[in-house]
Amino acid sequence: MTGNLYRGQAGLPFSSTLRVYEPLDAFPQEQRKAIQAAGARTASRAAVENAELLASLGRITRPGGDPFPTGRTDLVRVTAAPAAQPGGTADGGPESEPDLLYCPSQLVLRAGLAANALMEGIHGPLAELLIPEEQRDRHQERIDLVKARDGSTRVHTRASTWGIPFSWFSLFMESDHKDVVEAAGRIVTVRVWASITDALERARYAVANLALAAPDLDMLDDLAQLTEWLEQFHVESMIELDYGSVADKVYPDDSPTDIRLGIECLAEGDMTGAAAAYRRLASRWIPIRQLARAS
Repeated sequence: MTGNLYRGQAGLPFSSTLRVYEPLDAFPQEQRKAIQAAGARTASRAAVENAELLASLGRITRPGGDPFPTGRTDLVRVTAAPAAQPGGTADGGPESEPDLLYCPSQLVLRAGLAANALMEGIHGPLAELLIPEEQRDRHQERIDLVKARDGSTRVHTRASTWGIPFSWFSLFMESDHKDVVEAAGRIVTVRVWASITDALERARYAVANLALAAPDLDMLDDLAQLTEWLEQFHVESMIELDYGSVADKVYPDDSPTDIRLGIECLAEGDMTGAAAAYRRLASRWIPIRQLARAS
């Protein structure tokens, strides 16, 4: 299954994701059964990734040209929350089974946000050619239905193509848990995990220091938006950085360390150290981003 995933991504843009997994009781009562059932239907994480990839490719070739997801089914990723007290309970008993955490794909909402972002700088005939107004209006009706049904519009997933935003790395440290997924001699992806409390603490530290040392840095705005986003979720959530197939080009990756060192250097007034950290990041990620314009 994992090998199929890698081959299926050949020739597609590198896509990386930042996902928040929440405990079941963080979701509205009326959604919990559907989320739990959707998570239970999936045999493995690789099965979810393959199903999502195949569905996206199917939408591109769908008769009628409508590229938007219909929302009839929504995939849900599931992970186990770390046990609250490794090694045993407070009374010395055996360690309990960890609770499950859920991340719904929310493809209808995310497709709408992506389409809006694409349309912001495109108008006239080109906009109509890319996504005809009739299709956009039809998808807005789906979005309205989802919002009316679910109430909450928190989006659990952020995506990036052709590289990972530097701000994302500030949420993680080199000591965080990693899953390296390999197949046929290649790295399919690397997934890095952190608790949302740790991620928020790191983001706030970065925002505070950059606001003082480099208030004009674009990364400061990105971090402020990330912080506001994370604050929407349950305190027992986990956050996952999924490198996607770009991991095969950059892993082992010291970007979280370089971001942390760069911010520390800025806070201490060490411009030489900050510049060195940025050069390491740039040498690693600028070639990846340039692939977006390669023919």
